[in-house]
Amino acid sequence: MDFIFWLLSYVVPFLAVLMIIVFVHEMGHYLVARWNGIAIQTFSVGFGPEIIGFNDRHGTRWRLSAVPLGGYVRFVGDMNPASTPDEEFIARAGPDLAASLFVNKNVWQRIAVVAAGPIANIIFTFLILYALLLGYGRYTLPPVIDTVTAGSVAERAGLQSGDRIISVDGYEVRGFEDFQRLVATAPERTVSIVLDRNGADQTIQLVPEATSTTDRFGNPHRIGRIGVTKDVESTDVQLYKPGPIEAIGMTTEEIRFIVDRSVAFLGDFFVGRGDIEQLGGPVKVAKVSGEVATLGIIALINLMALLSLNIGIFNLLPIPMLDGGHLVYYGIEAVRGRPLSQRVQEIGFRFGLAIVFTLMAFTLVNDLF
Repeated sequence: MDFIFWLLSYVVPFLAVLMIIVFVHEMGHYLVARWNGIAIQTFSVGFGPEIIGFNDRHGTRWRLSAVPLGGYVRFVGDMNPASTPDEEFIARAGPDLAASLFVNKNVWQRIAVVAAGPIANIIFTFLILYALLLGYGRYTLPPVIDTVTAGSVAERAGLQSGDRIISVDGYEVRGFEDFQRLVATAPERTVSIVLDRNGADQTIQLVPEATSTTDRFGNPHRIGRIGVTKDVESTDVQLYKPGPIEAIGMTTEEIRFIVDRSVAFLGDFFVGRGDIEQLGGPVKVAKVSGEVATLGIIALINLMALLSLNIGIFNLLPIPMLDGGHLVYYGIEAVRGRPLSQRVQEIGFRFGLAIVFTLMAFTLVNDLF
């Protein structure tokens, strides 16, 4: 009974979210490849043995595979899902087939196909956040400081009761909750605050203290705090619903914020500020998915948008085996006028594979222990 509960509570929401994100990512590759007349052998959600599948009228095999931790689009003429060219097959291909092979397309077409996966994830995130913002709006509080704690970072920096916060690090502050989030996601990093005090704008820089806290599920988090509070009355809480045009700007800014804070989070590890417990792999994502699922479908959809964006960004890292690594190769080819030798590419792919598997093993061990 406990196993069934665990399966339904954690595994099912995790797999549902992951499969949708993988499908969106691979569909980006697929659609741009089709638009460029590239022959596609397989579209797979998951790796390993096929569970179920079918062939479409173009000869592409659509399949759901046994290991749902990723997916791939395999082009005709590829030796494997990593798009390693099958030189013997390519040499035997007739003129018509040769013209439709991925390896024979010009470098800009190949760049477009590879970039389409991460871009699809980013667009998917935008559409989700935009739809939720238009449909549900957001609850907000006036961005005015009520109390500054004595001896706190805020007091030492010169913040005062009654200050109205305008922006933090260039991000517009529409409500006090924005101010809290911008500060909380910058522990031990300098932030620049623009505020309105008695009708005059002032700029203050400070460094939030790193504080450990736990969420409602008992998960630890390392956040920044400066020592200000907001007295909340029921009449202060307002539902704000932006128009379609304003929502575009708000959604774009939200995505920029997530990317910025994600990059800063990773950067903390290179300067010794990172908290290793905050890194997570499949086990942690499954746990978080199950916990968020208990909060309702909207919360789970929000998590899916966040994961989709992070997967898109991760795939753009210049690591061979990832889309970003392929883009580096094709960028070099565009500059040189010819591709790197197959030997050099193979060395890079092996190096990238080692990095990816090391990262996966590290996060898995970190999740478990």
